[in-house]
Amino acid sequence: MKWGAWLARQRWTLLIATALISLALWEPASRLKLDESIESLYDERDPFLLAYQRSKANFGGDEFVLVAYTADDVTSQTELLKLKEFSDKLSAVPGVRAESTQNLWGTLRNPRATGVVRVALRLPATERALLDLSRHILIGEDGKTVCVVLRLLDSKDSPVPRSQTIKQIREIAAEHRPQAYVAGEPVQIYDMFRYVDQDSWRLGLASSGLLMAVILIFFRNLRWVVLPILIIQVTLLWTCGLLQLTGMKLSMVSSMLTSLITVIAIATTMHITVIYRDLRQQYSRLEAFQITFARLVVPMIWVSVTTAIGFASLLTSGATPVRSFSIMMALGSLLVPLLCVLILPGGILIGKVQSDPRTPFGERILTGELDRLSNWAVNHPWKIVGATVLLTVIGCLGLLRLKVETDFSRNFRRSSPVVKAIEFFETKMGGAGTWEVSFEVPKEFGELPFDKIRDLTDDLRALKLPDGTGLTKVIALTDGIDLVPRIPLGEEERRGLFRAIPRFRDALLDERRDMMQHLQPEMEPSLYNEKQGRMRIVLRALEQKPAEVKLRLIKQVEQTAQKYFPDAEASGLYVLLTYMISSLLGDQVTSFILSSIGILLCMTIAFRSLSIGLISLVPNILPLILVVGGMGWLGVPINIGTAMIASVSIGLTVDTTILYLTEYQLARQMGDTHLEAVHHAHGGAGMALTLANIALIVGFSILALSNFVPMVYFGVLVSMAMFGGLMGNLLLLPGLLRWVRMPGLPAEKVETPVAVAGN
Repeated sequence: MKWGAWLARQRWTLLIATALISLALWEPASRLKLDESIESLYDERDPFLLAYQRSKANFGGDEFVLVAYTADDVTSQTELLKLKEFSDKLSAVPGVRAESTQNLWGTLRNPRATGVVRVALRLPATERALLDLSRHILIGEDGKTVCVVLRLLDSKDSPVPRSQTIKQIREIAAEHRPQAYVAGEPVQIYDMFRYVDQDSWRLGLASSGLLMAVILIFFRNLRWVVLPILIIQVTLLWTCGLLQLTGMKLSMVSSMLTSLITVIAIATTMHITVIYRDLRQQYSRLEAFQITFARLVVPMIWVSVTTAIGFASLLTSGATPVRSFSIMMALGSLLVPLLCVLILPGGILIGKVQSDPRTPFGERILTGELDRLSNWAVNHPWKIVGATVLLTVIGCLGLLRLKVETDFSRNFRRSSPVVKAIEFFETKMGGAGTWEVSFEVPKEFGELPFDKIRDLTDDLRALKLPDGTGLTKVIALTDGIDLVPRIPLGEEERRGLFRAIPRFRDALLDERRDMMQHLQPEMEPSLYNEKQGRMRIVLRALEQKPAEVKLRLIKQVEQTAQKYFPDAEASGLYVLLTYMISSLLGDQVTSFILSSIGILLCMTIAFRSLSIGLISLVPNILPLILVVGGMGWLGVPINIGTAMIASVSIGLTVDTTILYLTEYQLARQMGDTHLEAVHHAHGGAGMALTLANIALIVGFSILALSNFVPMVYFGVLVSMAMFGGLMGNLLLLPGLLRWVRMPGLPAEKVETPVAVAGN
């Protein structure tokens, strides 16, 4: 009571302090930015990221944006000039490396060509060879689709943000007739961050509005609608402000911040609301407030600590965004109870006495159902245990069937521009997935093992997986060397009777190199780094393939290349995106085990019993096994939104256990029997948490509107885990508490509902 009385006396001071701190953090919070670099998604020690960075250092940034359209007679002079004009517009976009732009006009009508090269370009054989080399890069298999390949400047060197560059490219493509499609890994990454940023705020506000409506229906009082929403928004403000002051940035994973803070805040405030409302039937407003906070201050501390432990366990992850997400969510979960203490005293006690939460519609029906549920749970513990064991086995078997989603395009809705563009490139241009295999070679051009490179190139072109999947394009330095036509002999070389007849000879290696630099000036520097002694072969593959197929293809390419060059390694954005989820999943087992151990210790200390700590894990781990195992049985692959669901959910669902056990313990200490205490806990914590779950499930339903598919999965799975945790606690804990006695409670012969009714 002393704690509650002090809060009541200091309510104005606490509100003013909250307002001042919020004003101080407003400006830093507004400067918190989303780190949109591909590197932000990986651990700095990730081997695939290191390979990508090495390639970037050796051959320049390979962030290509592809713009393609279909037209008739694309090799005619008229169409080639139209293509040149379109390409020039795209090259002028800030952030594009204009000198590296490739298109069919520049290949067939090379303006840099002089002398012998210009003559060679007029030959039909040369044109056919150039078209064949450009197939699936600058021209489609159908001969009617042309593509402009734009190479982006490194983000550090670009005069504008990457997002602005891609936005302008799309605007130019949208104005083009016929319709042009924009694709490439940088576009997918841009869209991912754009949707994440939009959803984080737009859907956050929409879900808050929906939650306000649901809470208003429940309690029919505006004050009790505004208070939880205010706590959510101030928590987000403080979290973002503190993160900015510490120099951290939001990452793709951080998009879940708003949703998870909402879960924690609604569950906490809903419990306070129900307890306070029940006490108001017997006490004055001040007394009800003091008793409420005296009863809940310790459980609130343990709720925040266990939630923070669940998130802090993710610090073991090697991925930088997961670690930053762990810190921000641990911080946010600790701020929620603090802000409840700072805001609720004034929020509850200031103003008219009549502003109390009302009884929700249908509460009597819900109370009756909870009573029946508690009776059934106490009367049928063995049935519940048997069903639990069976469901656990089924869930565990489902875990063995889990697959990882590596088709990055499946992170977007089929109606989105990026998916439509990918489908266009898959059917017309042999895909938009560009990657490479690189290896060490001599630093002298004349010493390069061209025959070995040709053999490797042939093997890669012939590579086929059992299902027929292969590479749609393979480009090696030898393709440019072999493209050079035979050179006409000079007059001094032509002798004899037939000296007037033009004759040709094979070009020497240096001559081939010189002519290749005229025909394809970007080819050598993009494939061979003479100073570092590194070479690469550029590959293209279909994007929309099953996870196991893409992983097998990457592995097969590496193994094939290593037969010729033992140090060969595959890299590129295509490879990075394929292994993205694997990098997020890598440390999840460790973090899940650590979070479980941490929560076990907290529950053991909080209730001074190892047995209570152990049984508290059962109703929280079971829903996770069922949810994730169900994904395996249904064939739903793990994506970005579901990769961390286990560690996150156990930290959220254990809150229900703490509040339930607190209500049960309080009832037993007041003299209730086991059955009476179960009824009390079901009517108190059970009622509050049921209402909170209804509100949260309705609020999370707004995530179904997200353009970013992992957010949809995340909303659904968190709702299922929360509901599963609630049902696990309401069904499993009564039976488990029948066999495990809490410390400080008297031993008793547990009564059954029938015995209670008889008495």
